[in-house]
Amino acid sequence: MKVECIDFSETGQFAPIFNDFINQKEVLKPFYHRFPLVENFKEQIEEKKSRKISRPVLVQTLKEQYQNVPGLTDAFIKQIDLLAEENTFTLTTGHQLNIFTGPLYFHFKIITVINACKKLKQTYPEYNFVPVYWMASEDHDLDEIKSVQVEGKKYKWDTEQAGAVGHMNTTGLAELARLVEKNDGLFHQAYSSSANLANAVRQYVHQLYSTEGLVVIDADDKNLKKEFIPVIEEDILKNTPNKLVENQSAKLDELGYTSQTYPREINFFYLREGLRNRIVKEGNEYSVLDTDFKFSEEEIKQLIEKHPEYFSPNVILRPLYQEMILPNLAYTGGPAEVAYWMQLKPVFEHFETPFPILLPRNFGMIIPNRIQHKIKKLKLSSVQVFKEREELKKSITKKVSAQKLHLNEERQQLIQLMDDVQQYAGEVDLSLEEMALAETQKIRNSLDKIEKKMLAAEKRKHSDKMRQIDELKDYLFPGNGLQERKENFLPFYTADKLFIEKLLKSFDPFQLKFHILRWDG
Repeated sequence: MKVECIDFSETGQFAPIFNDFINQKEVLKPFYHRFPLVENFKEQIEEKKSRKISRPVLVQTLKEQYQNVPGLTDAFIKQIDLLAEENTFTLTTGHQLNIFTGPLYFHFKIITVINACKKLKQTYPEYNFVPVYWMASEDHDLDEIKSVQVEGKKYKWDTEQAGAVGHMNTTGLAELARLVEKNDGLFHQAYSSSANLANAVRQYVHQLYSTEGLVVIDADDKNLKKEFIPVIEEDILKNTPNKLVENQSAKLDELGYTSQTYPREINFFYLREGLRNRIVKEGNEYSVLDTDFKFSEEEIKQLIEKHPEYFSPNVILRPLYQEMILPNLAYTGGPAEVAYWMQLKPVFEHFETPFPILLPRNFGMIIPNRIQHKIKKLKLSSVQVFKEREELKKSITKKVSAQKLHLNEERQQLIQLMDDVQQYAGEVDLSLEEMALAETQKIRNSLDKIEKKMLAAEKRKHSDKMRQIDELKDYLFPGNGLQERKENFLPFYTADKLFIEKLLKSFDPFQLKFHILRWDG
């Protein structure tokens, strides 16, 4: 693929807090730790070394989770074994368990951490770097994951299951996979052979990325959550994270940035089969919303000690959980994730856990040959492609038109003439001055109407170009959103089995710009 990179600010697609982070604006520096530059990882490594990680528990848990994954190789097992060594560190990204991987940017996230690990290994050969995909298996928002868009068509998983999505059985997904893939392919195999969605996602992600050393972790695990017991207790019994995040969010609000997430007094859900509901304190009792579960303080303390796996962190504490169980150096996410992590830094400081480097994921737009051809015919630059549709049509029409489409000179002449008339009329009678003023406005409005009709007529003359603009905007911005946030990877992967390999070669994890990828598909 041919690659062109443009500044995020030139796309008009990103919030001010993200653009300011990329530009290392001074006011934001207190809200993160180290900027994502290769040279900053040396200090991050030294700092992470000082934090004790239960590496044997991590390795054993991962091996158990991979037991039934088909195609497991000795080389991959060695990748997991590396995590037991004190000179091995991870770079992590996380995502929901969207069916069929969801939008393209799922892959962009994973490719970012894979390529970043390769770059760090080149720079710091004495260390090992393992890319990790953290499955959001405990998330319970089924509506957000049960549909996918493939070539503009929406496919939906017809299920009414409740609770953590990772626990859900895959009934119906194998049949849906036949419709989406048009054969018994990668997803059909995973969905038909897996007892739950978490196992299916691990299986197909492993098939796609295991040769790149990507390790998939499901943190919905009792042994891993034992490491998190002190945080569970302090949050539920003392509500410390709530106060810390509220104060940090207030500071960001004072700077004019919008908070991405909001803490609660208790930032844990009660997690059981078919259930993930909020824990709240009512008087002297702890209860689980919309259930009959109730606990005294002593009972909930005992439950935390005995069954930490029953407690599922929300978005406020999941990042801390991740950093406490992984030898992690950096977290890779999108603009909203980078923004909400900046609300959390005091929580990490309180629990004496190094705050990771925030490495934004790669952002990209894939432009196949037929769309490239339209862009070339319209003589558009990569930045111009991001213009709003009607603005683009207007600018193209003006550029290609042989006719004069603006009446600026004539408008100025007429207004000057009417100003003179208004002055003469006012000298005769003041009421006539008001009449002349009203007539001047009518002339302004008439000229505007004439100009709009001239432009519309010229647009009709150039209807072919207008159609081309619609086609490229519909393809690159489906539903008026970025392609990477809407479209699935399957059309590209089906047409070109080397598609993922080409993405790996095209994206630069430390080039913090928007990537335009010209694909020969």
